[in-house]
Amino acid sequence: MLQGPYGSLDRDRPLIRLQFTGFAVGTVLLPLTGLIGCLFIALMYHYEDATYTHCHVSNYLPSISAAISRVPERYIWRCCIGLHSAPRYLVSAAYFSFYRGRFAKRLPELLLSGLALLCSLAENTGLLLLTYVSSTETYSVHKNGFIVFIASSLLHMLITCRLWQVIRRHYVNPEEITSYRWKLRLFLFNVSCCAAAAYFFRRHNKFCESGVYTLFALSEYLVVFSNMAFHMTAFWDFGSKEVLVGTPPEDKRY
Repeated sequence: MLQGPYGSLDRDRPLIRLQFTGFAVGTVLLPLTGLIGCLFIALMYHYEDATYTHCHVSNYLPSISAAISRVPERYIWRCCIGLHSAPRYLVSAAYFSFYRGRFAKRLPELLLSGLALLCSLAENTGLLLLTYVSSTETYSVHKNGFIVFIASSLLHMLITCRLWQVIRRHYVNPEEITSYRWKLRLFLFNVSCCAAAAYFFRRHNKFCESGVYTLFALSEYLVVFSNMAFHMTAFWDFGSKEVLVGTPPEDKRY
């Protein structure tokens, strides 16, 4: 739980206590290091297979799906995503509680807060689905997981930017202003990279030009990295909070 509006030391006996800044960094580093590690292994040891295209044109970078579908990359990625998924669900709940406190008397924003929570949960679930069902195992399931991940991610970022735009109008906390600005920049960058990835993917499938799939893969990397950076803005949003794991006092056990 988060100390402050989300928990009380009088009510719980702390077992684990972490600054939220460290918690946020650790959560983002798991998929980041996992992805970089998978890409490195794929390029070093599975280059031909990872960069293969259906029309046999020159390609120099593996797509993320190709980079995480072989052994040991598959298990590295699954381990990192599995470990980071529980904290991600916790952060989704923390944001919802934060928004409820800020927008207690603003019904439109409260409704958007609920939708943001659903999108965040769907994003994390879609990521788990496309992670644990690789493209080489069941392509349709992997593809649907990817669609859920991208669609819910973009909608979540859009709603989040709108909510923080309202927060910026009514509060003058410098960290919250910085957080909003970076959220907006990263959202626009992410949308641009998604559009570029879709364009290069469609062009590759239609014309089979050399190097186009490489540009798609590069755009895909930027989509994922900017998504991670967007979630990293929680560093500012909950910088003064702590993550607390506690047990109830002895007199409350039944």
